[in-house]
Amino acid sequence: MLTGEPVDMRTGLFLGEILLSKPSICYNYPMDIQRRKRISGHRAAWALAVVLAAGPVGPAAGGELTAEMKKDASRIQAELDRIKKKYEDGITGPMRSVAFTERELNSWLAVLLESNRDDALRELVLKLFDDNRIEGKAFVDLSGASLPLGLKPRMNIFFAAQVTVVDGAAKIDINKLFLEGQVIPIVLLDTIIAAASALRKSDARSIKDWVALPPGLKDLRGRQGSVVLYY
Repeated sequence: MLTGEPVDMRTGLFLGEILLSKPSICYNYPMDIQRRKRISGHRAAWALAVVLAAGPVGPAAGGELTAEMKKDASRIQAELDRIKKKYEDGITGPMRSVAFTERELNSWLAVLLESNRDDALRELVLKLFDDNRIEGKAFVDLSGASLPLGLKPRMNIFFAAQVTVVDGAAKIDINKLFLEGQVIPIVLLDTIIAAASALRKSDARSIKDWVALPPGLKDLRGRQGSVVLYY
C-alpha cells in the first residue's frame, strides 16, 4: 500500500467528476502535484466517486432512493467525515483501513448524484474487480452544450478501466469505451469532457488527469465486489 501524505481536493474529477463538471483541480502528475488546494465540506467526498468511476446495478437516472440505499450511503459518508476530521485535527497513528461493498458504494454515489441534479452526470453505477480494475456505466445529459456532429446530448457510456494511485493522487486509464453499445475511440471522451466543462464552467481537462484523494486518505484498493480505503 502507498503511504504518501494525504491531501485535499476540490471536487474530484475522473469520469465521475469530469462529467459532473464541478469546480475542480486536475494535475499533470508529478509536475502539478504541488498545486493541490485545500477545501472543507462535503465536496471532497466526490473524489472517491471520481477515482472509482465504474458500475453494477444501481438506480436508473431519476430513480427513487430507498431507505436501504440511504443507510448504505450514510455509512460511507460518516467514515469519510471521520477520516477527514482526524486528518484536520492532526491525529496520527499506524495505517488503518475500512472496506465498503459494491452495493454501499453505488448507494453513496446515487445519493450524491440525487443531491446534484443540475450536473451533467445523472447516473453512475459501479462494478469493482481485483487489482483496481473497474467496469461501469454513466448516463450523461449535456442538453444545451455544443457537441460535435453525431453526438447526442443524452448518452449512455460504458467502459472498462484500471485505477492507479500514487502519493495521494489517482488517475484512471480507460481500456474500452462504448457509447450506446458502439465502440468509440477513447480520445472521444475528452471531447465529451470538454463539452461538460464548458456547460458547467468546470476546469476539467482530460480523463488522463491526476486527482487528489479526499482529505486523510492515503490509498485505495479495489477488490472483487468491494473497495478498501487506507488512512
